[in-house]
Amino acid sequence: MERRLIVMRHAKSSWDHPGLSDHRRPLNPRGQRDAPRVAARLQELGWTPEVVISSDSTRTRETWELMAPVFDEEPEVTWDHSLYLAGVDEVYQALLTVPDEVSTVLVLGHNPGWESLVGYFAGEYHEMTTANAALLVGEGERWSDALGANAFDLEDLIRPKEL
Repeated sequence: MERRLIVMRHAKSSWDHPGLSDHRRPLNPRGQRDAPRVAARLQELGWTPEVVISSDSTRTRETWELMAPVFDEEPEVTWDHSLYLAGVDEVYQALLTVPDEVSTVLVLGHNPGWESLVGYFAGEYHEMTTANAALLVGEGERWSDALGANAFDLEDLIRPKEL
């Protein structure tokens, strides 16, 4: 079975509130503009996530809230604190919880972990600036079969600046 993994970094966040913790920083106007544009491109390409697993930070929540209305069907969303500033291990564990009948998953989070994640799964480094989405394709009867180093091919990289 084809497994499609969207690795997306949150949209551009604001630094206008120095008293807020990093976890609570909201999106800035550019981030608010970019998130739905990336969702529209995913929808256009037929990459509608069935499941979203996201960091629980304010900026990832706001990114998804701006993306969700663009999709024809709203996927199941899990807000996972372990994905806040996570790396490969935390995302790997989160993906093991995805039901095997699901073929397309979006993981939404932060750097530097997201660059490492793309590098691990696709075997090639790509800079993941804000609101970038790497579209990865792999194979496996179960998600546990599909996950591994160099197990996915990078099909596309969506960058808001190019939309």
